[in-house]
Amino acid sequence: MWRLSRGRLAPSRDVDAWGIDVMDPKHGPLPPALVALTVLTGVVDAVSYLRLGHVFVANMTGNVVFLGFGLAGATDVSITASLIAIGAFAVGAGIGGRLDVALGAHRGRLLAAGVAVKVILLTSAIVVAAVAGVTGGASQHALIVLLAASMGIQNSVARRLSVPDLTTTVLTLTITGLASDFTSRRTGSAFPTRRLISVVAMLAGAWLGGCLAIAVNIPTALGLALALAVVVGSRIWLLSKEPNTPWSVSAAK
Repeated sequence: MWRLSRGRLAPSRDVDAWGIDVMDPKHGPLPPALVALTVLTGVVDAVSYLRLGHVFVANMTGNVVFLGFGLAGATDVSITASLIAIGAFAVGAGIGGRLDVALGAHRGRLLAAGVAVKVILLTSAIVVAAVAGVTGGASQHALIVLLAASMGIQNSVARRLSVPDLTTTVLTLTITGLASDFTSRRTGSAFPTRRLISVVAMLAGAWLGGCLAIAVNIPTALGLALALAVVVGSRIWLLSKEPNTPWSVSAAK
């Protein structure tokens, strides 16, 4: 949370309701922003898997596995869709890399810029889904491209932000860390709590996205993802103007 100090908005060292030291000296307001983006990941992957032909737009490990299944002759996965998702994700990650070159020294501006591009791509996806629908072929592939590119940007930026256990798209190492810390009895760190929150956030996003994609429609589900992106992007943009927040990458080390 924030507090007033000498007439200026400054980070508080108090933990939030989730047990995360949100404004910790290293990462400032980045952890809650990345948790929200993790929820967003669950939403868009639910949409892509349930309504775009069993393909992921964030989980590239799953797409590589699906590609292998398709090459083995499985008929319920699409080699084309998997290749499109992987390619678009890579392009998005490349865009995130270019943003890093321009803004990487200031993590707040980097995240805000990455989310701004993401908002444009999500808005375009909503328009495509609302106007063209998902009838297969061009419209389906266009949605995969837009969503996978947006997730590539998000993953690339989150990687640069260097906040432990909040990659926003990958949970394998997060779950491994949870189990490892539990069995080794390592406590006293915010990271186990952060890992658990990351898993719950992804689960919640997948549930919400699945409910909306199945019971309502794709534009509504993507509208939720867009709302999350707008909230995160606008908040980080405003906070990035505060000089007393640890935005530099060196401050995170």
